Amino acid sequence: MINNAILLKDKYSIEPGFQYAIDNLELMSTAGRRSLMHQPWLTDCQQLYAEHDNISRIVNILRNDTLPLQVIHLRHQLMLLHDIQGTLHNLQHHTILDEVQLYEIKLLAHLTNETAKAATELGISDILSLPDLSEVFRLLDPDNTQIAHFYVYDSYHPELAIIRKELKSKQMQLDKLSIFEHHEDDETKLSLQKTINDLFEQQTKIQEQVIVQLTEKLRPYVDILSTAMERMAYTDLLFAKSTLAMEWNLCAPTFNDGTVTRYTALFNPRLKHRNAELGLRYQPIDVEIHEGVCLITGANMAGKTVLLKTMGIAQLLAQFGFFVPATTATLQLVDDVIFCIGDEQNEMNGLSSFASEIMKISDTLQRSQSERLLILIDELARTTNPVEGKSIVQAVATILQQRNSITLVTTHYSQLGLDCQRLRVRGFVETLSDKPLTPENINQFIDYSLIADNSDDVPQDALRIATILGCDKELIDLAKKKLTE
Repeated sequence: MINNAILLKDKYSIEPGFQYAIDNLELMSTAGRRSLMHQPWLTDCQQLYAEHDNISRIVNILRNDTLPLQVIHLRHQLMLLHDIQGTLHNLQHHTILDEVQLYEIKLLAHLTNETAKAATELGISDILSLPDLSEVFRLLDPDNTQIAHFYVYDSYHPELAIIRKELKSKQMQLDKLSIFEHHEDDETKLSLQKTINDLFEQQTKIQEQVIVQLTEKLRPYVDILSTAMERMAYTDLLFAKSTLAMEWNLCAPTFNDGTVTRYTALFNPRLKHRNAELGLRYQPIDVEIHEGVCLITGANMAGKTVLLKTMGIAQLLAQFGFFVPATTATLQLVDDVIFCIGDEQNEMNGLSSFASEIMKISDTLQRSQSERLLILIDELARTTNPVEGKSIVQAVATILQQRNSITLVTTHYSQLGLDCQRLRVRGFVETLSDKPLTPENINQFIDYSLIADNSDDVPQDALRIATILGCDKELIDLAKKKLTE
């Protein structure tokens, strides 16, 4: 099924990592960009498998070194593609077109036919489904020029050639007389100018008649032209999706009717590419999440927030018909992805960060009664006092554990007493690097892998890290003493 309420444009700015992926698509046309932004949220496995199969086929073509010329030719057509929805709207609503709009239609017909030829050579005619616009092109190319440029050709009307020939002759005569400033020629020049004006008016009137006739003849083709516009835009988007999948080593996800979401070597493209530019290590992770609530614990700097964001990005990409950033991926389909993550919980209308957060949580709980959601909650109730905060985490997790949704909650609270899945980021490993530990390189000592954790306690690495960093000994000793009291 398609969730018509959600389009990609609605989610474009929801998370910087998702926007990063969308902005890296190599679209060739504004029509392709429009098609991208109007991609619907898909919740039907067969539709998603069909789209992912299309991407796989294009990826195989892009990797085939024997077909570069056909691909280049096809992409060249896409680069020339205009988004002519306005022109087609005018045609459909009985508005007389002008020469520019007739050119746009002729160009679309030319590009569609050329792209169809390339698609046949590439063996992908079935997935592009481009209509045949040969009749439209012939109508706008009566002289068989085989070029996209449009002109009201002489062959459209028997008198045009005669008028234009006469108009050219009279203009040349006037130009010659104008070179010389003899007063005795003034009357001749005036007469010539009047003749030219009359001829030009005749030409204009005939051209207008031709344009009206062409508009009427094109009107029956408006549906097939609209289809061609949409299929060409889809072709642009499909090649952009496939190029991204190939260049980023994305994988085609599978979908299950069960209760497990599983990734191997899941990565955040934005962070991975940034680390590569800085010469820093990046660690993909394996993760398995079950329906219901999963509590994720780990020290600060352990990548818990990044994990939530990456899970959300992957789900968004998958259900908008993209490949996902992992080596393998098996997903549960959801009706929406809800981010309750720090930089989203900004103050709204003067409310505190907690008020903003708890209102979003409340709305999410209401939606989860009737929708299957992927809910990503980072450090729930962290801005309130610990006693109330712990009770809020317990209440939210208890409610969502009973709902038909998938909820990930990162937390620092211990002894929550919740019967749910628990994962812990392995966290600080002193032997992970042979360099001396500093505040600047501490991330090199973090193992971001996830391990099952049946304990109701959270990791306590803070004082150990502070000790290794050489922080104030009195502070550390007193904190350790208080911890055991």
